[in-house]
Amino acid sequence: MTAGIAHHILAFAAQGRRAPIGALTGRATGARMKPTGTAMIATNSLCGGHKRRMLCWAGMVCALLFVPLGAITVNDLLAETRMTPRRFANHFEDFTFQAFPYVQDPDVFLKTANGCCQDYAILGSFVLNHDKFETHLVRVLLVGGEAHDVCYVTQTGTYLDYNLRGFFVNTKHSGRRLREIAAKVAASFDENWTSASEFTYTYADDMKRLTVTVVKTDPPSEDPDAKEGS
Repeated sequence: MTAGIAHHILAFAAQGRRAPIGALTGRATGARMKPTGTAMIATNSLCGGHKRRMLCWAGMVCALLFVPLGAITVNDLLAETRMTPRRFANHFEDFTFQAFPYVQDPDVFLKTANGCCQDYAILGSFVLNHDKFETHLVRVLLVGGEAHDVCYVTQTGTYLDYNLRGFFVNTKHSGRRLREIAAKVAASFDENWTSASEFTYTYADDMKRLTVTVVKTDPPSEDPDAKEGS
């Protein structure tokens, strides 16, 4: 059972349609679901053990419908075993976008399932650092003044991007150099970039500090990270 299944059932209820039991179990059956408010009750000529199983399914669905999709905490993420960039990103598939002029408290971000690229990149860096990954927070400035933050992970050669939160595609491969990361981020917006900076941030002092900056019009050989290679 997943939150996606609950969403699927709610869609049927909102349209006044009957959803097949297969929507719950993944198996096609002749049973139907009858909308009763926001919960669904299995109705059929089934009896005995079959009825009890249908009621059990209905109870599980009701529980899912009342659990917020973002009901995970920072401590939950830190306690998760075998954390990877992809596993981290999997938690954010259903989050929505809203820009804030500040970095949100991470638990507020998780509870509301609502935020922007800086909330996601900074939290990703915080959680993955806890699991011994080396991360680099990168801010890419696009033509027109819009900026976009990502979290590059050295061990995997990928970066976390709030615009890539699908279950199957949720990280982007890139070399380590800021110029390459910036080019890929800009391409995802179908835009050009002007500069890219690495920055640090801690929730304790709530301050972004730029450490390295690459300007697109400068010779690539003079980039501060040129000696590190790709």
